Amino acid sequence: MQKPIEIYNQQKTELEYKANGLKKKLINLGIFRFVVFLITGVLVYLTSTEYPLVFIIVILGVSLFSILVMKYLNIKREKAIIDKKIELNSIEIDVLNRKFHHLETGKEFEDVTHFYSNDIDLFGKGSFFQYVNRTTTLDGKKEFANLLTSNSIETVTDKQDAINELADKLKWRQHFSALASLFAVKDTSKTIISWVTNYTAVFAAYLAKIQVGFSVVSLVLIGLISLGFLSFTYLTAWFFIGLFITSRFLKKTNKLYLDSGKAKETFKQYHLLLNEIESETFVAKNLVDNQAIIESENKKASTIFKEFSKILDAFDNRNNIIIAVLGNGLFLWDILNACKVEKWIDKYKHTVENWFKVVAYFDARNSLANFKFNHPTFVFPEITSKKEVMKATNLGHPLLKADNRIDNNFNIDDAQFFIVTGANMAGKSTFLRTVSLAIVMANCGLPVCAERFRYHPIKLITSMRTSDSLTDDESYFYSELKRLKFIIDQIKTEKYFIILDEILKGTNSKDKATGSKKFVEKLSKSKSTGIIATHDVSLCELENEFSAIKNYYFDAEIINNELHFDYTLKNGICKNMNASFLLEKMKIV
Repeated sequence: MQKPIEIYNQQKTELEYKANGLKKKLINLGIFRFVVFLITGVLVYLTSTEYPLVFIIVILGVSLFSILVMKYLNIKREKAIIDKKIELNSIEIDVLNRKFHHLETGKEFEDVTHFYSNDIDLFGKGSFFQYVNRTTTLDGKKEFANLLTSNSIETVTDKQDAINELADKLKWRQHFSALASLFAVKDTSKTIISWVTNYTAVFAAYLAKIQVGFSVVSLVLIGLISLGFLSFTYLTAWFFIGLFITSRFLKKTNKLYLDSGKAKETFKQYHLLLNEIESETFVAKNLVDNQAIIESENKKASTIFKEFSKILDAFDNRNNIIIAVLGNGLFLWDILNACKVEKWIDKYKHTVENWFKVVAYFDARNSLANFKFNHPTFVFPEITSKKEVMKATNLGHPLLKADNRIDNNFNIDDAQFFIVTGANMAGKSTFLRTVSLAIVMANCGLPVCAERFRYHPIKLITSMRTSDSLTDDESYFYSELKRLKFIIDQIKTEKYFIILDEILKGTNSKDKATGSKKFVEKLSKSKSTGIIATHDVSLCELENEFSAIKNYYFDAEIINNELHFDYTLKNGICKNMNASFLLEKMKIV
């Protein structure tokens, strides 16, 4: 079986070969186009007095030149897609070599009040988001962030099926991403959806009929003048009447043009993406259900979006001085396009939001599927009964290099609470984040970094990284108390896996020991499940009082005046602490 990095390298080589071929075609077409232009110019010059030969040459020359331009633009677009795919494969090669710190960090999604995201490096530099995110739309990025933070434990098996199926569709996923990258979309769909759904028509329905009638009269006048039945004066007068009618609605037209113009690139992008979703065959329930949403109208959603994109392109032609003057004077061009925009909005405003959501859904799941493809040795969690909350074999942190990573077995049942002690830098915090991230990944439907992973879907809540707030005039200790109160309030109504790291750090050691004991007792009595890491070994005495509380530790050894860690979770209480040793070793004391 080929490794993912080998597949990416192979694809990159093949794509680079195609890109070079297309580059040569573009150069040849450019030369050929220039030759056609020169030959046409020379022939026109030589036959300038020969009628109708000169007109035939002009028509043929312009036609051939136009065909070559269209061919050039199509190949250029094809090359742009291939160039993007080369970039996508290069990114995956870098990421698999642990070079991903140049990618988006998701910093805008950081939230210190969230159930767990701030504690487990979900967003920010070197975060899980930065490692996994490959979304190409603004909505897809938001959807992906929401997936990671939703704490949703529903239909995990269906989520797994969708990710597993998409993981095998590597070329489809990359083509989807490449198409999305062709357009520079600045706004999320939220702005566009709000505009579309709340839009009230300002052009009366009868204006569309007036525009048709006016255009018919213009064509009749042009025909009669050409045949010599009328003088040009009639068309001139009619032309100024057209400009007058257009000017009466200019303010409304300008407003609609500016608002719709913001959506133009988005609809160009989304009609291509919707077409990719419609054209693919899916089996997984979640994928099929989402695909069905965009098939709910009498026409394909991609066709409907494409129609609107063309309407907006036509509307944009009002910036062309010839169309702006002749088009409005003879055919009421602005009114025509304004009425088309309003007609489309009125017809599809009720469903457009759902179509945007479907694109965001697939964009976000493509990132999850990409992660699955990149980690073929990771396993999908097996869903178990409530008693067995988690049973993991060789559980590790997915962002650590496999060569350096120390994996641990970890089994915890419902209503059990583990107290983990250990020396500084022995691995307690990393272990807590490993378990936390495994729960988040499992709930999202992702495979986890383990040899085997059985769990009962459970929501996560943590307190590991509390900070004071100068803006809110809050002390560190008060911030921590608020966090603990938040946890207590949440577990009153729902079941959570609780992970705590060294609580009550903001008070003296005696007070901390007493308070920590009482808090852990309360959690144990509430039948909560979770882990607390601490340096306070007095907490370990609770194992003697509560059968649900178990002690574990991470060890450190001093061998030949050097500190050694094995980063392995063991039963019992830590005996070796290393703060004094490190102070002396680093010549601090």
